[in-house]
Amino acid sequence: MQIIRTMKKALFIVLLQFTLCFSQNADEAMLKQIYKSALTESHCYGWLDYLSNRVGQRLSGSAGAEKGVLYTKQQMETLGLDKVYLQEVMVPKWVRGEKEVAYVTVGKNKFTFPICALGLSVATPKNGLNALVLEVKSIEELKAFGAEKVKGKIIFFNRPMNPEFIETFHAYGSCVDQRSSGAREAGELGAVGVIVRSMNLRLDDLPHTGMTNYKDTPIEKRIPAAAISTNGAEALSKLLKTNSNLSLYFKQSCQSFADVKSYNVIGEIKGSEHPERIMVVGGHLDSWDLGDGSQDDGAGCVQSMAVLELIKKLDYHPKNTIRVVLFMNEENGVKGGTKYGEKATKNKENHIFAMESDSGGFSPRGFSIDSDEVNFTKIAGWKNLFEPYLIHIFEKGHSGTDVEPIQSENIVKVGLHPDSQRYFDYHHAANDTFDAVNKRELELGTATMASLMYLFDKYN
Repeated sequence: MQIIRTMKKALFIVLLQFTLCFSQNADEAMLKQIYKSALTESHCYGWLDYLSNRVGQRLSGSAGAEKGVLYTKQQMETLGLDKVYLQEVMVPKWVRGEKEVAYVTVGKNKFTFPICALGLSVATPKNGLNALVLEVKSIEELKAFGAEKVKGKIIFFNRPMNPEFIETFHAYGSCVDQRSSGAREAGELGAVGVIVRSMNLRLDDLPHTGMTNYKDTPIEKRIPAAAISTNGAEALSKLLKTNSNLSLYFKQSCQSFADVKSYNVIGEIKGSEHPERIMVVGGHLDSWDLGDGSQDDGAGCVQSMAVLELIKKLDYHPKNTIRVVLFMNEENGVKGGTKYGEKATKNKENHIFAMESDSGGFSPRGFSIDSDEVNFTKIAGWKNLFEPYLIHIFEKGHSGTDVEPIQSENIVKVGLHPDSQRYFDYHHAANDTFDAVNKRELELGTATMASLMYLFDKYN
């Protein structure tokens, strides 16, 4: 009997090893097909070309955003998906107005600076704003000055992104509070305006916009806020060192209107075994208005659409429902992501997986994973399958702003992790245009996303 049990155990081990080997080979073959198809047949680059150059900027509530919704819906309908539809969401409508102006006068010399209004900022008075400048490096330093020294001044937040961080999103996170909260904090201390150094690691003449958040500050107490280019920030800081009583003039005519109707764009392939279990892949369709939003986040949108395109081309029939969601209003409110999450909860939908691409269309390096330890270990166990494609980062971390509101038990959330070294050269600036996106890098990101979707679907 002992011999028989030993033989059965040995046979089981052999069969298990054979099964694992067969499965590994099948997965390697599938990923090879996915990458080949993405690099030779995908429409993602052409979609981005149209979205960027024919539709253009897609700021929430704008005509461009509306055109973007119609275009992406039409393209999804050509893919032969089981369902394509729009999900209504109310979004802010903010208009920049005429080009912003900023300068200082020192003696007979006039020094002008490239600026742009921060998203959702209020305007300056009609004839502009002129006041003494107080330079600070942080909100903590601002508060240390106190209301007596802040009142009546324009606060110049001049803390650069820290170049010591290899991961540029860490550098961004270490200083973005001055952009998001600076106007609110300075206004509470009596400042009349705010100028914020652009979130950019290089020195150039491009101001980078982004949302400022007044929270519950009454409208009449909100102060205007603008971003200044990094070169402009350096020049202004240098002038302040020799002219402590320097006055800055700036003018912007931005305006907020009542919320308007817009849409999340959704397409899906029904699961063949578990249609009630949902896997989401998406990006945000809205963009800032200075460029055409190719990196942020046209790239993520067309990559997400192309994931479903690849699934159809390769005749793969997913076990679970795979749904692409192009979210509206990530940039200045996250209304699309919030609405999707609310509807999913209300409809008691079971989301098991959500992946977001919102870090640009650069070469993929891996994934940032928000999950329990069991699922993280499972995903990290597929690392060897991705190594031939130079994908090596499998780390715990933030997945994405738009998938964050999706709440389901044991849901796994993932963010595509592209190379980030050049991302903030373009982020929220006028040079975020189609020519900054490399076709091959975009397609490699698509293949990487599709590969992880395939593996998670197969083994869940």
